[in-house]
Amino acid sequence: MTQSQPDIEAAVHERYAVAAHQREEGLCCPVLYDKTLLEVIPAEIVERDYGCGDPTRHVRPGETVLDLGSGSGKACFLAAQVVGPAGRVIGVDINPEMLDLARRSAPVVASRIGYANVEFRRGRIQDLALDLDALDTHLAAHPVHDAQAALALDHRISALRAERPLVETGAVDVVVSNCVLNLVRPGDKRALFGEIFRVLCRGGRAVISDIVSDEDVPDHLQHDPELWSGCVSGAMREDLFLTAFEEAGFYGIRVLERGQEPWRTVEGIEFRSMTVEAWKGKEGPCIERKQAVVYRGPFREVVDDDGHRLRRGVRTAVCDKTFQILSREPYREHVDLVPPHQLPQLEHSPPFACVGGTRLRDPRETKGEGYLETTAAADTCGVEGGCC
Repeated sequence: MTQSQPDIEAAVHERYAVAAHQREEGLCCPVLYDKTLLEVIPAEIVERDYGCGDPTRHVRPGETVLDLGSGSGKACFLAAQVVGPAGRVIGVDINPEMLDLARRSAPVVASRIGYANVEFRRGRIQDLALDLDALDTHLAAHPVHDAQAALALDHRISALRAERPLVETGAVDVVVSNCVLNLVRPGDKRALFGEIFRVLCRGGRAVISDIVSDEDVPDHLQHDPELWSGCVSGAMREDLFLTAFEEAGFYGIRVLERGQEPWRTVEGIEFRSMTVEAWKGKEGPCIERKQAVVYRGPFREVVDDDGHRLRRGVRTAVCDKTFQILSREPYREHVDLVPPHQLPQLEHSPPFACVGGTRLRDPRETKGEGYLETTAAADTCGVEGGCC
C-alpha cells in the first residue's frame, strides 16, 4: 500500500521527534567534526545530531549564518564559534522537540564560549517567510471554527509573511544545511531553492550537505515513509541537485565534497553524501568598461554560467558585472584580470552585449588607442611573479 505525502510528512515529524530524545543511528552518516569546537557543546546535542557532512567548516568570522533544518542545534553551535562574537547564527526547524532541545542548550553554549550569537526559529525551510510560533500565538487568540475565520486566517498568514517574515530577504551571508533538503516533498523543492536564494544577500552563498542518488528514485521508494524519513526516498539525483541551484539563479556552483563510496544502496541505487557551494549575485545590467580576463587553464576552454566561452591564454572581453564576479571566489584563482588603464565612468559606459560566446579584447582597447609609453625594465627579479 502506497503512502500519501501527508503520511510521509507525519512519518518524518514522528521519527525526528523520537530522535530528539534518544539516539537514532539510521539518520546519519559518519562525519568528522573539529573536536575543539565540539568540547563546548552538551553531550546530548552531539549524540542527537543527524547529518551527512559539515558545511560549517566553510563559514568565516563575522558572517551571518542561517542553518536550515537545524535540529538539535549542533551545526549552529559549531558555526557560532567560527563566526565569533561579531557574527550571528540563526537555526530554523519545524520540529518542536528538536527546537526545545536546541533552545535549552543555547545558554549553556553561550556561557562556555563567552558570548551569545545563536537563536532558533520555528518554520518550514521551503517557506522561510512564515513564522510558525507567531502563527500559533495568533491561533491561540483567534481559533478557527468556521469558513469566515478560515478566510481571516489566510489574510493573517499573508500579513505575517509580509510584515514579520521569519527570515528577511537578503538578511544572511551564508545558508548552510546538513542532510535536510531531501526531507522536503518533490513539489516543494523549487520553492525551497527559491527561498535559499531570497534570504541571501548579494554576494552571499549557500553551502549545502545532502544525500543524493546516482539514479532517479522510483515511485514505490518515494512512498516508503521509513526510507523517506531515513534520508533516502527524497534524495535528488546528483546532477539534478546541481541544476536546482542553477535554476534558482545561483552561479559559481561547485561540488566541495562527494562521497566516493555510497552511504547506502537500495535496489541497486547508490545514495551518497555531497556538499555543494553556490553563490548569489549575478543579477544586474551588463556594462562595457573595456575589461578583459585571461583564463589560465588547465582546460583548453570553459563556459561560465552566463555562456561566456573563456579560451586558455586569450584576452576575452567581459562586461563590468562579469569582471567583478570573476575577480572573486570561486573564480579568482583561474583567471588573470586585465583592467583598462583608465576605467570609464559608469554614466558614460554603453551596454555590453553579454550573450555568451567568445569576444576577444584587443590590448589597445584596455591600454587606450593613444598609449605610446616607453619604460625601462622593471626591477622585479626575485619577486614572486616577476621576471629577469
